[in-house]
Amino acid sequence: MDRQWGILKKIFGWYGLLGCVFFMTLGTLYYKTHQLMAISEEMVGTSYRLSTLAKSMLEQLLAMEENEKKFLVLRNPQYKEYFASSLKEFEVHLSEALGLLGGTGDALPLENVAHEFHSSRPAVLMAMDGEPTGTLWIPEETLNRWIQKVSLFKEMEERRTQIANRSLHQHGRTALRWGFIGIAVSLAACLLGAFSLARSIRRPLRELQRGIRALTRKGSAEPVKILSKDEFGELAFAFNEMLHRLDEEERLRTDFLSMLTHEIRNPLTTVRESIRLVEEETMGPVHASQKRFLNLALRELDRIGDLLGQLLQTSRLESQTLHMDPQVIGPGDLVNAAVHRAAPLGQAKGVIVHSSVADDLPNIIGDMDHLQRVLMNLVANAVKFSPSGATVHVRAEKDAEGRVVFSVRDQGPGIPKAEQPLVFRKYYRVSSFQDHFDGTGLGLHIAKHIVEAHGGKIWVESEPGQGSTFFFHLPVKG
Repeated sequence: MDRQWGILKKIFGWYGLLGCVFFMTLGTLYYKTHQLMAISEEMVGTSYRLSTLAKSMLEQLLAMEENEKKFLVLRNPQYKEYFASSLKEFEVHLSEALGLLGGTGDALPLENVAHEFHSSRPAVLMAMDGEPTGTLWIPEETLNRWIQKVSLFKEMEERRTQIANRSLHQHGRTALRWGFIGIAVSLAACLLGAFSLARSIRRPLRELQRGIRALTRKGSAEPVKILSKDEFGELAFAFNEMLHRLDEEERLRTDFLSMLTHEIRNPLTTVRESIRLVEEETMGPVHASQKRFLNLALRELDRIGDLLGQLLQTSRLESQTLHMDPQVIGPGDLVNAAVHRAAPLGQAKGVIVHSSVADDLPNIIGDMDHLQRVLMNLVANAVKFSPSGATVHVRAEKDAEGRVVFSVRDQGPGIPKAEQPLVFRKYYRVSSFQDHFDGTGLGLHIAKHIVEAHGGKIWVESEPGQGSTFFFHLPVKG
């Protein structure tokens, strides 16, 4: 058969899909985390520094204004030094802020301040080196304008920081959402893959299990359905081929037994009739010792004839539909007929055959001869396996569903649990009985075939050492 997706391919396919989803989730998380780090770095490395520089520049401008006014009032050279120091720090911080901004549009307020500052700086330094004139080195209007522009820049940086914080929060929520989606998708893919894989394995396994159990319990089975084209499909195909070959071999064996039985019965009949003629002294007188051996030969010939009859009946049952003459049968009549026929067997072995039929049992529908053969076979087996002095109980009673159930209970050695499902198979004999009791293993197989042909069911209940009870039920009239 053409195999497409094997078990290994299915496993690797599902886990490959799961791996793709997993790594896509990791990639998304890495990308979002990288964005978060970039935003965080920008906030910490640039915006925070610019905000700090803007705050420092405002403090220095205010310090320059304060020290300038104090010098004009107090004429203390120390305030001039304070002014010069603040001026220098302002220039350094302004240059650093412009360097961080790199000529972007956000640098415009500081660029205007820097342009005015560098334009007025020579004059400020010259005024500081000259004699005090009573005027400010940097006019108050200029300082206020610079303070206003730096404050504007500071507000812009604070606003940028707020925007970056919101963006950071948004990216964090997005990363969390996509991470959750990725995990959920991975889990769903994992569960779906596991369910699909388990189902693709479980269905053909159950079908094979059904076929194997039927073959084990019944000795035959219907071909199993081929539900896949993987290794299990190949196994089901091989199982069906095995069943086909077994059926062919069984048919050949049945045909051979049927032919052999017919071929043996003719010379066997000739031998039996010849012995009878000798026994009846047709060809001359026969003394007692010779007659005893002739009777022994006739009994053995009858036993061989019974064996051939069972083989022939088995062959006919399996090669064609059982021919039945259905009629209304009273359960008591069936039980009494079987017990009457089995009485000589019980007397010969010293086993009592006791019958019990419940009152008001409904009549059953079936073929009297075939059903007598079933019940007679069960009683004969019970007598054979029961010790001398034991009692075989034959009963007919009604079960909870209103069916007539026949049972035959013996006091024999019992049947092991493991072998109870096998006793109805053709030629099967319980392993512990093979060396102690004669038999062909065909009687129960024939009984099962007849009961099931009537629409009934036959089964056994047994405990080792406590005897066995064989049951079968049949459809009732109406």
